Amino acid sequence: MNRIARIEIDDTGLAPPTPEIEQERKVAIFDLLEDNSFAPVSRGAAPVPPGPYALHLSVRDKRLVFDITTEPEGLKAAEIHLSLGPFRQVVKDYFQICESYFNAVKTMPPAQIETIDMARRGIHNEGARVVRERLEGKADIDDDTARRLFTLICVLHWG
Repeated sequence: MNRIARIEIDDTGLAPPTPEIEQERKVAIFDLLEDNSFAPVSRGAAPVPPGPYALHLSVRDKRLVFDITTEPEGLKAAEIHLSLGPFRQVVKDYFQICESYFNAVKTMPPAQIETIDMARRGIHNEGARVVRERLEGKADIDDDTARRLFTLICVLHWG
């Protein structure tokens, strides 16, 4: 049961997302809940309660916060705080390529759209790599979970 069964994103104080960003968020949450691998790592003497888990993702005091509880009991499993610094450049690059992609879909031929989409996927993979590195020793996740979490981290950067 090492998985996320429920996810909440605290977007308090953020600008409203564009329709494209909102769609990315919905797809990432749907895909994440359908298939993920997520297990907080025990830190100290107290073992982490078994999942499934609820994840509350937010930004507090310029830090990315993963507040993790058991689902449905609500027992505290972990709280992980990560600096936003390592995410800034890859998030900026991802937003720029997404904007190019969304514009290309409206006007460009399929071959050019495919080229931009390949670049977009490459940057997205880089973001997932950063997520895995930052969570190393704090939570065990697979590549697909890292990719979807990166999308949700991007949503939190929107504001």
